[in-house]
Amino acid sequence: MKVELLGANIDALNMQETENMVAEMVNRGRGGQVITLNPEYLYQAQSEPGLLDVANSAGVVTPDGEGIVWACKTSGHPVPERVTGIDLMLRLVRRAAAEGWKVFLLGASPGVADAAAKKLSERFSGLQVVGTHHGYFKDDKDKEVLDKIIAAGPDLLFVALGAPRQELWTHRYLQQLNCVAMGVGGSFDVISGHVQRAPLWTQRLKIEWFYRLVKEPTRWRRMMVLPKFAWLVTKKYRLKT
Repeated sequence: MKVELLGANIDALNMQETENMVAEMVNRGRGGQVITLNPEYLYQAQSEPGLLDVANSAGVVTPDGEGIVWACKTSGHPVPERVTGIDLMLRLVRRAAAEGWKVFLLGASPGVADAAAKKLSERFSGLQVVGTHHGYFKDDKDKEVLDKIIAAGPDLLFVALGAPRQELWTHRYLQQLNCVAMGVGGSFDVISGHVQRAPLWTQRLKIEWFYRLVKEPTRWRRMMVLPKFAWLVTKKYRLKT
């Protein structure tokens, strides 16, 4: 079941149900896009309708971020839980190792995807990582990167180019990729050990955003979107304006 929030259709599924849905996409072999929707993307989409089109054409759209979970509840259409990109990615990688799916990692700084691939291979025995490529490439290198991925023939492609670039890039080349592709933001940095994930207690208290801001003060510009998003949701669904 999907719920609508500010023009975006979000899958109202828990983590296990989402994993199963993506697994079904992989096993069908027809490819598809998975978007882990956060408030920044959805807020930007209000002034850039093309981003809503991309989200609404995806096979799966998860509520990634407490802001999205709160907004869905405020709108009167709650979702079961937050389904984050990194947690869903790790579950899918575990499943890939068990089921023999081939995985490709695209994105992050040079060397980070390689380090993340090594960590994942050590953690999940039998995992087939068939390729990696950093995310620091310009548009004129798209074909070169695309050809490398196609030649590797992954079943699952994790794209860590940052939102909305990762969603737009995946959408643009989805038919040629012929695999299930999922945007995962900064997940490679965390998995590789280059960035420390917020402690569990901050996640439980729903203040992971604050921990990340303290650790990375340069994120403050991005964080300024959160109160704007909250006000937009409040106006639309509580004040009915």
